[in-house]
Amino acid sequence: MSNSNHSSPGTSNKILIIPSASDFHIHLRQDDLMDMVVPRIAEGGVSLCYVMPNLKPPITSTEQALAYKDKLEKLESDVTFLMSLYLNPDLTPEEIRKAKAAGIVGVKSYPRGVTTNSDSGIESYKVYYPVFKVMEEVGMILNLHGEIPSDIEQDICVMNAEEKFLIHLKELHADFPELKIVLEHATTKAAVEMVKSLGDTVGCTITIHHLQLIVDDWAGQCHNFCKPVAKFPHDRQALRDVILEGHPRFFLGTDSAPHPAHHKECAQSCAGVFTTPLALPYLATIFDSFNALHMLKSFACENGKKFYNIKEEKCREIKLIKENWLVPNSYSFSNTQAGIVVPFWAGKTLTWKIDSN
Repeated sequence: MSNSNHSSPGTSNKILIIPSASDFHIHLRQDDLMDMVVPRIAEGGVSLCYVMPNLKPPITSTEQALAYKDKLEKLESDVTFLMSLYLNPDLTPEEIRKAKAAGIVGVKSYPRGVTTNSDSGIESYKVYYPVFKVMEEVGMILNLHGEIPSDIEQDICVMNAEEKFLIHLKELHADFPELKIVLEHATTKAAVEMVKSLGDTVGCTITIHHLQLIVDDWAGQCHNFCKPVAKFPHDRQALRDVILEGHPRFFLGTDSAPHPAHHKECAQSCAGVFTTPLALPYLATIFDSFNALHMLKSFACENGKKFYNIKEEKCREIKLIKENWLVPNSYSFSNTQAGIVVPFWAGKTLTWKIDSN
């Protein structure tokens, strides 16, 4: 399958044909919210996703991961779900070997308190070196939420927490050069440059919303608020530039993270942007805006699977057509008035849509 323009650029009947996308960072939640989100994955043009483990309680064992995977597969059989464990003090080398044998793909590290459901996160990496050593041996992925906690005395806040984290990424790679490490949801030029400077075992996900947002777009706008926060215009440009460059170690991880609207529209807004139902239409619209449609297939459909060494059986052909249409204002997940999620760019115009015919 290949990109195919059946008419001149800019015309209303422009067509783009690509394989279904792979989302290497997604939050699928629990209970009623999970029941709404999971069937929306395929609707957004995605057929494979790497599932984050920060549930309540977090997924810390092989048995928990497999039980969660079973729930997901019962909700959506046309999607491949790759599972992960939550890095925590009780995780042992023996559990890593058990997880690998059961098909668990990786382990996610959350610095304590920096994002949703991260209260059980890590404070120091050194104590996990025996775990990382076995992960390196058996071929599991280490996924890093690349921020350190805010610290007033050290002049650290949400705007520089990612850049301050990067020395840890460099050290981990130096200490475990054969361990595949993914820096998740990069938001800064510094992160892009660091990943590019390291070896082939270091990859990086980029979200949909960070390709569009800058700090002005989330300050005071709760439905654009996520962590890590969007940064400066030059940082967004660095994300776009590395995609235009076609760098093979950068790939899609939406970090789509739905919250009930009343948990976003409040004094202390939850961090998270919901993009799952419209993943490819969002991407095509944004890529088109910076003349990157020719890189959509590699970024969203190929690079991640190559880095993870995943062969997918459920991939299908997606036809995108150039047509203006509006993002829904909300998605319902229960019969109560509070049971709605507001998606990214709610009520705004997208210029590409998936042809459902």
